[in-house]
Amino acid sequence: MLKIGFDAKRLFNNTTGLGNYSRTLVDKLKKQFPENDYFLYTPKVIRNNETESFLNGEYNVIHPQTMPGWMWRSAFLSNDIKKEKLDIYHGLSHELPLGIQKSSTCSVVTIHDIIYKFHPEDFPWFDRKVYDFKFRYACNNSDRIIAISESTKTDIMLHYGISEDKISVIYQTCNDAFKQGVTEEQISETLQKYKLPEQYLLYVGTINQRKNLLSIVEAIHQLGDKLKIPLLVIGNGKEYKEKVLDYIKKHNLESKIVFAPYIQNSHLPAIYHRAKIFVFPSRYEGFGIPIIEALYSRTPVITSKVSSLPEAAGPGAHYIDVDDPSTIADGIHKILTSPEYYKQLANNGYEYVQQFNDETSIRRLMGLYERISAGK
Repeated sequence: MLKIGFDAKRLFNNTTGLGNYSRTLVDKLKKQFPENDYFLYTPKVIRNNETESFLNGEYNVIHPQTMPGWMWRSAFLSNDIKKEKLDIYHGLSHELPLGIQKSSTCSVVTIHDIIYKFHPEDFPWFDRKVYDFKFRYACNNSDRIIAISESTKTDIMLHYGISEDKISVIYQTCNDAFKQGVTEEQISETLQKYKLPEQYLLYVGTINQRKNLLSIVEAIHQLGDKLKIPLLVIGNGKEYKEKVLDYIKKHNLESKIVFAPYIQNSHLPAIYHRAKIFVFPSRYEGFGIPIIEALYSRTPVITSKVSSLPEAAGPGAHYIDVDDPSTIADGIHKILTSPEYYKQLANNGYEYVQQFNDETSIRRLMGLYERISAGK
């Protein structure tokens, strides 16, 4: 039996991305290896539908009692780890507490990406400095690094000077809800609930320059009357979103671009299943979970052939040039007008995505825990 602790800040406080990764990983570990003790360290707890199952008494949830959460998590959490005599502490999102290397606890850190290096324009100067310190510290002082893709592994080696032998690639998976069937009734109820169109192209993600939504909108403008269904956008943004909205207004595309309201995670599988195409022309991703969600939904994917995206999408995607919206337009038109090509992408994608299953990833992770705890 192992005593395993996790940095659970994002598990309890993030509804997307890193929060989904943390919840899926911890939940699957508990289900596959219930004999271990699991400790969740978080500066605060937000109770909602996503986190309720982690507050049922099966986990040891630990948070600070006498100091600000940020201070405890960065500088004093190591004291609680030592007190509990954990076998493993896993920083699930790029960070480890200061002093962890002085404890008898083995440490693992997951590095999802180093976007701030490739797209500094998306991050304030101070944030970039903080990320650089935290990421480097975690990589240098952990016993093992988990990269979520071969692309991220290469980035870690290049930018932090870490030996290849210290890094294990363990792919992410997505929520089980995307792997289960969705009925027409569930789809219809979801579309009615959010007042969404019956048919649509789909984009899911933050609306920023790196995610490249404007190129999709430009492609839709190029398609003109050849495209009969709108693009459904699920995501939020700031300055870049305003840029996209300005383009939409200038070219009278309001009827062709639908911005969804907040969508509960539990309703996303129905939306993915109904989408005709999932369009994701990102310029950089650590892995690309939305692509995995689309492939499990048997929805054809249009994406870019950069960073980790070919690892996520495999042969089940139509690849485009991130700097050329006309290639997105061509891809949309080809998929929508060729039933044979549509079926080919959907089937190839669904077959390929089966490798990103829970059992394989979680068993690899537990094997890593057992090896490093036995060797220290």
